[in-house]
Amino acid sequence: MFVSLALAALLIEAAAGYPQILVQRIGHPVMWIGALIAWADRRWNGDGDSFATRRAYGVALVVLLVAGMAAIGLAATWLFTAALGDIAATLMLAVMASSLLAQRSLDTHVAAVAEGLETSGLDGGRRAVAMIVGRDPERLDEAGVSRAAIESLAENFSDGVVAPLFWLFVGGLPGILIYKAINTADSMIGHLSDRHRAFGWAAARLDDLINLPASRLSAVWIAAAACCVAGASSEAALQSVARDASKHRSPNAGWPEAAMAGALGLRLAGPRVYHGQLVTDSWMGNGRADLKAADIRRALRLYRLACLVQALVMAVIFLI
Repeated sequence: MFVSLALAALLIEAAAGYPQILVQRIGHPVMWIGALIAWADRRWNGDGDSFATRRAYGVALVVLLVAGMAAIGLAATWLFTAALGDIAATLMLAVMASSLLAQRSLDTHVAAVAEGLETSGLDGGRRAVAMIVGRDPERLDEAGVSRAAIESLAENFSDGVVAPLFWLFVGGLPGILIYKAINTADSMIGHLSDRHRAFGWAAARLDDLINLPASRLSAVWIAAAACCVAGASSEAALQSVARDASKHRSPNAGWPEAAMAGALGLRLAGPRVYHGQLVTDSWMGNGRADLKAADIRRALRLYRLACLVQALVMAVIFLI
């Protein structure tokens, strides 16, 4: 287990994040992975190909991503260790791995929705939430904007924070690189549109599998953090998970969303519109659905404490 590497990467990302100047100068690792996936989508996912052919090319892309990320991660680990020694190599690898965690950026983007609602009203909230969700913001009222922001916070806590850290802990730099490649592929080609139903099948199925441990862990971290948030309930978080998580259309997203909803006494998910189409999902939680910016702020406090719980667990494992 790569305990020291995972803990160092978590602390580096929490302290500094990924500098915006690097995004402007050289982009971000996820952008580079996304460019490769977009190229494969254009070249290997032809409209005239059969369903079986497109699925086979999608499987080939996943194999290429896994093999390529493993090779890059192993090569970087070997080179840094050979050149610098164990301690310095761990720090350099932690800096690289920290770019694939999203604690700070997720907090920033969700806080921007609350600030938009507070300073610029519904239009400001809609503009900010459009940066983090795929649903049509013009159809959202204040409660819809607030629910979308909190749902994104909960789901991306699992996908963007807990899962990459888990795979870094288990597999080192190759583990986190493979995870981010598959997760990025799922977000780009894993949806059930006519174009990607076959080509994105392998990416979507593998993403469901590799997110399974983190989705459960994220619910535990949220429930544990609820002990320290005024008005929140750990017991209600766990009850909501047991009752509602399996009702979500995603095998993983329901766990952190149900935990967040139950902890804060809210109702999340439910019917909503994506790209003009109504999606009739089940509700997560049985509390209030008429949410406001203040509820986003409460969810952010819970999220920050859940991140702290995760860091403390990692520190304890490191000390043991």
